[in-house]
Amino acid sequence: YRIDVVLLQTMGWRWPVLTVSCAVFIYYYIYSRSDPRVSGHVSANSSYDYIIVGAGTAGCVLATRLSEYPDISVLLLEAGGSEEDNPVIRVPFAALELQNSEVDWAYRTEPQQKACLGMDKQRCAWPRGKVLGGSGSINNLIYVRGNRHDYDGWAREGCEGWSYKEVLPYFIKSEDIQIPEFRNSAYRGKGGPLPVKDGTVTPLADIYRQAMEELGYTVTDCNGRTQTGYCPTQENVMGGERWSTARAFLRPAMNRPNLHVIMNAHVTKILTDEKTVTGVSFIKDNIKHTVRATKEVVLTAGAINNPQLLMLSGIGPKKHLQQMNIPVVADLPVGDNLQDHILMGVTFNDRTNSAGAALPSLATMLQYLIFRSGTLSEPHLEASVFIKDDDSQFPSTQFTFYSIQNHPELIDKFIKLTNLDPKIRDGMRERFQKSINTDIGTFFIENILLHPKSRGTIRLQSADPFDPPLIDPNYLDHPDDAKVLLKGIDTMMKIANTTAFRSIGASPNDPSDEYLPPCNELPFPSKEYWVCRMAHYAYTVYHPTSTCKMGAANDVTAVVDPQLRVIGIKNLRVADASVMRNIPSGNTNAPTIMIAEKAADLILGVDSVKHIRKVTENL
Repeated sequence: YRIDVVLLQTMGWRWPVLTVSCAVFIYYYIYSRSDPRVSGHVSANSSYDYIIVGAGTAGCVLATRLSEYPDISVLLLEAGGSEEDNPVIRVPFAALELQNSEVDWAYRTEPQQKACLGMDKQRCAWPRGKVLGGSGSINNLIYVRGNRHDYDGWAREGCEGWSYKEVLPYFIKSEDIQIPEFRNSAYRGKGGPLPVKDGTVTPLADIYRQAMEELGYTVTDCNGRTQTGYCPTQENVMGGERWSTARAFLRPAMNRPNLHVIMNAHVTKILTDEKTVTGVSFIKDNIKHTVRATKEVVLTAGAINNPQLLMLSGIGPKKHLQQMNIPVVADLPVGDNLQDHILMGVTFNDRTNSAGAALPSLATMLQYLIFRSGTLSEPHLEASVFIKDDDSQFPSTQFTFYSIQNHPELIDKFIKLTNLDPKIRDGMRERFQKSINTDIGTFFIENILLHPKSRGTIRLQSADPFDPPLIDPNYLDHPDDAKVLLKGIDTMMKIANTTAFRSIGASPNDPSDEYLPPCNELPFPSKEYWVCRMAHYAYTVYHPTSTCKMGAANDVTAVVDPQLRVIGIKNLRVADASVMRNIPSGNTNAPTIMIAEKAADLILGVDSVKHIRKVTENL
């Protein structure tokens, strides 16, 4: 009962007590009996073979795979708590509710010069998961592997063993495809821990597909042979609930005697003797603990926290470490090469109100509580389109179609979460409340820059491990980034002018967004308007990568070698999105899982996908 009262209150809906109590009572006895598995170990042994720092998307996978060998001892440390303590995490529709909550690090960027101008002090919000499952416990659950040329590019630049042909078996290994038409595809996996299902849910999905077909884009499996085209969303949802790697990988493994999981443990330092890592220190319950690693420490704390911890431990740019009065263990470009996808979201009208069902109601809440179905059981990001320039191997732009009603409650949530400038925020809320027409449906298209040329940094604010790091994505610093986003807007206007869009009353005149100052003072749809809109309101897609860049051992820009070993340091690896040489073409959760799967084989010196490679050899 307590769990569902929290669920109702957190998601912001209040209903008659009797009705809800009845639903909760039924749900409690059908679904909510406690999981008999352990939720984590309270204390640690003095040593383990492997210590994994960060139980996010990669850490949960890596801990599970290493502990499959009973003679190997594994400690997994997580700064946050259990994902089971927050019932909202399981609700696919509720991702926005998790930002700025106790399961979010709630980071802010440094003031930006060419972007985030509409944000408070020009600092964009950067949500990251602080909980078992990491950002995979608070994301929108889209499963996209990226483009084959992403990985072939890594290999050409010195990342031996990371070509598409070599990483594809690891994608397949983890997957359990639930989409019938893909079950027999050699590109897809069956029987892995991670379910991947179709994410289309409203009649608008047909409109999106028809519009893109009018413009010459064919329907494709973007995780199959060809990424470019229209791709109905594939998502990590099963039984109406979020299926993060904490749920898919770690939970079934947590009873293993050789795997210990300690939550609410903030790792403060990697311990070294000369240039050999010996263990880690962490704080739990205000007590400092030290644990020794007899084989390796592996960092899976993400593109922000990995470089922070490395620099706190003396591994990073020499000049910066000296400024922080931190003894230098290794001079490496840690925290450089920060990359992130950035988006411009645009609202369109739907006079048929096809996505109206996406609005929460008493009926949809009860349907979810009792049957785990209906509106709340889906993220409502129904499709992606990957658009390739003629002279490029991989797509430059991704559109995602978000089928959700533009409702006052949603806009208010967006205003609170995006760190908007208070002066803009108050005026926007007032204008929006006056202009919104809830009788007319709406939906969103997100125009995403896939391959930014701008590069940012992660740096320390101080030598205090509890001070958040300085995050500077340096958005739109390279002029080509703005050009690609503007080109995407041009394509978006062509989509809005299709017969399919006009059939529901959508048109190129929809995205005037009069409640977005100061851009509303500029003529729409002029280039000046869109440039203003981009500078003020372009926003993170939550995909930070590449701050511990992988490369050949003699690559002066690299932090880790192709075996994911920190260059010049023994017994230390990094194994998550921070090692990506360049950000892939699409959402980063699936590639992060692949990296962790491959990392396990590299660490153990085994080839767990030999049987899969025989099938994929010629793909």
